[in-house]
Amino acid sequence: MKERLERGLAALGLTPPIGAIDQLVRYAQLLLEQNKVMNLTAITEPDQVADLHFLDSAGVALCADLAGKKLIDVGTGAGFPGMVLKILVPEVELTLVDSLGKRLDWLSTVCGDLGLTGVTIRHARGEALSLDPAFRDQFDFATARAVADLRVLCELCLPYVKPGGRFLAMKVAECEEEVSQAGRAVSVLGGRLLPAFRYPIPGTDVERRVVLVEKLSPTPKGYPPVGQNTEVPSLNPCRFASKYFIRLFQIGFELWWNG
Repeated sequence: MKERLERGLAALGLTPPIGAIDQLVRYAQLLLEQNKVMNLTAITEPDQVADLHFLDSAGVALCADLAGKKLIDVGTGAGFPGMVLKILVPEVELTLVDSLGKRLDWLSTVCGDLGLTGVTIRHARGEALSLDPAFRDQFDFATARAVADLRVLCELCLPYVKPGGRFLAMKVAECEEEVSQAGRAVSVLGGRLLPAFRYPIPGTDVERRVVLVEKLSPTPKGYPPVGQNTEVPSLNPCRFASKYFIRLFQIGFELWWNG
């Protein structure tokens, strides 16, 4: 795996800090071992972990200057992309948010094992934590690698981003229609769409698109709505349930009603 990561990061144009490759290899070992007793990932081959988790996550570092900045990973799951970005850019101040406490307990153990500092771990629902003044409008960057529609992701993640910051939404390459449909919602939430960033995932025939949303002004009160079940699902598509379609309809209706 070590050689595969070295080649892949070089193909992306990234130079990892000293020791980062060894940290990623250890992270993979911990992930696959814990996955035997906890549902963390459907990907169980080490080379695929390197490609589809680590190198995929690493590409986000190409479209944002993270060093010395505050980044929040909403619905982090097994730590993607946030943990990988922290390993590759140790200077980033990282916050991981997830609704499953057992996953976060494991991630805390991983941070200790890898010697990572400057990582805040919060057990909370994404939409609830963004209402906390200590988190709302506080981050330079927010990111999510999730299967929810972009409009729902923006409603969950943009409130965390301070004006002038960006939301980095990891999406599949072919998502033009989804991005087009999100434009009005992004505007209502205080943002604007920027040209997306695309990159091939080394070692695969998969291309990733990072949708870039710039935060122009604070998100209006009422977003995300209190009490709505709008938690960001993990990357596993099986966790994408009908409640997100329901919320998506609600957002569309609110936009139509408001004009």
